[in-house]
Formats: sequence, C-alpha cells, structure tokens
Amino acid sequence: MTNERSGLRWFVAITPLAGAMAFPIVVPLTIARVGIGAGVGVALVLSTLWFLAMLRTAEMPH
Repeated sequence: MTNERSGLRWFVAITPLAGAMAFPIVVPLTIARVGIGAGVGVALVLSTLWFLAMLRTAEMPH
C-alpha cells in the first residue's frame, strides 16, 4: 500500500511538469517534420491526455 501511494504521489507531482515540458517540444517537432495538420492533431491529443491526467489526479476538497 505504501509503495502504491508513493507511486501515485510521484505521478501527481510529475504530471504538470511533464506536460509543460513535452508540449512545446513535441508539437513544433511534429510541425517541422510532418506538417501543420499533424502538429495540430498532436497538440489536440497531447493536451487532451494531459488534461485528463491532471483531472484524474486532482486533489479536491470534499
């Protein structure tokens, strides 16, 4: 139980940082290598996944 809780805390702590770092790196690289359409698609998918991860791990007061 403690190890599972520690893993969840690590995930909660790294989620905002990972999204904030991945988005500005992945999207421009995709646009440069594939094209603007693919870059917009990657931005949409990446931002949706990031939002869902942040929402899932949010600590809301009850």
